[in-house]
Amino acid sequence: MLKAERRAEASWEGGLFHGTGTLQVGSGVLSNQPYTWASRTERADGKTSPEELIAAAHAGCYAMAFSHTLESQGKTPEKLTVRAVCTFEQTEAGFKISTMRLDVSGKVPGLDESGFQQAAQQAEQGCPVSNALRNNVNIQVNAHLEA
Repeated sequence: MLKAERRAEASWEGGLFHGTGTLQVGSGVLSNQPYTWASRTERADGKTSPEELIAAAHAGCYAMAFSHTLESQGKTPEKLTVRAVCTFEQTEAGFKISTMRLDVSGKVPGLDESGFQQAAQQAEQGCPVSNALRNNVNIQVNAHLEA
């Protein structure tokens, strides 16, 4: 059975609201990427946030899961575009990621809108990142088949 591990590291200096941190990942594509409370809740200003990284991970994983779902139905997508919007908010219980919205559009020869919608929902159920978030984050999928 396949098993892969990926690594990331974060460092943080100072208090939550005025401190700064850096993120890096094992592959090296992010190295000493700065993040702050402001980049998380106000303006990015060239910095990232945990929510942005989760959104990127979810968009990428879902695109792959959707492609696999379509291929298992004998359909190969020409192109899938997934935009993920991760909502971070303060609730009575504290701060949390409340919603992840996946907006997907795609060109899939030989597939109609109904088939695209069904495959989009099926792919969300099989997406490993969706499964990691499920029951804690409201996941919404909006799918649109391009002509």
